This record gives sequence, structure tokens and C-alpha cells, in this order.
Amino acid sequence: MLLSRGLSVLRTTKLLRGAPLETVQQVRNSSHVWSYRSAGPPPTKNLLWAAEAVQGFAWWWVLWHLYTEPGHVTGEFPYPDPRQWSDEELGIPSS
Repeated sequence: MLLSRGLSVLRTTKLLRGAPLETVQQVRNSSHVWSYRSAGPPPTKNLLWAAEAVQGFAWWWVLWHLYTEPGHVTGEFPYPDPRQWSDEELGIPSS
């Protein structure tokens, strides 16, 4: 901790003296095209096919489970009829 604070103090004193700082440009080793305020590169055919396959599998999974196990969405037990509830069950005080 002391070392990191000492380095920042040295940098600050260098700034206060007015000495120019050495700037080091880092090398970007990215594997894609960088675009700023413009459209990115179009996706490849393989990427489009893979996206369609994953999307198709996801929809198949959802629809198959809705068909075979509808209780997960609609509930496993019948919904009670609220007209049969008494005022006491609903929390309505008797007058």
C-alpha cells in the first residue's frame, strides 16, 4: 500500500514541476474490427446459421415444455372460486 501511494506522490510531484510525462501507447491486440459511430462489420454466414440454430433450439425447448408440462405456467392445482369465500376469510369485519 505504501508503495502504490509513493508512486502516485512521485507522479504528482513530477506534474507539479512541469516536466513532460512520457506517454506510452499500448498495443491493441484485439481480434475484431473497431468501429466508432458507424455500423460494425456484417456478421458472417456461419454466425448467422449458429444464431438461427440456437434460437430454434430455444423456441423448441420452451414450446415443448409448455406442451408437455403446462402446470409450470398454469399452476398445478385448480384456482379457488372467490365467490365461495366468507367475509371472515377475506378479512372483512362483520358490521
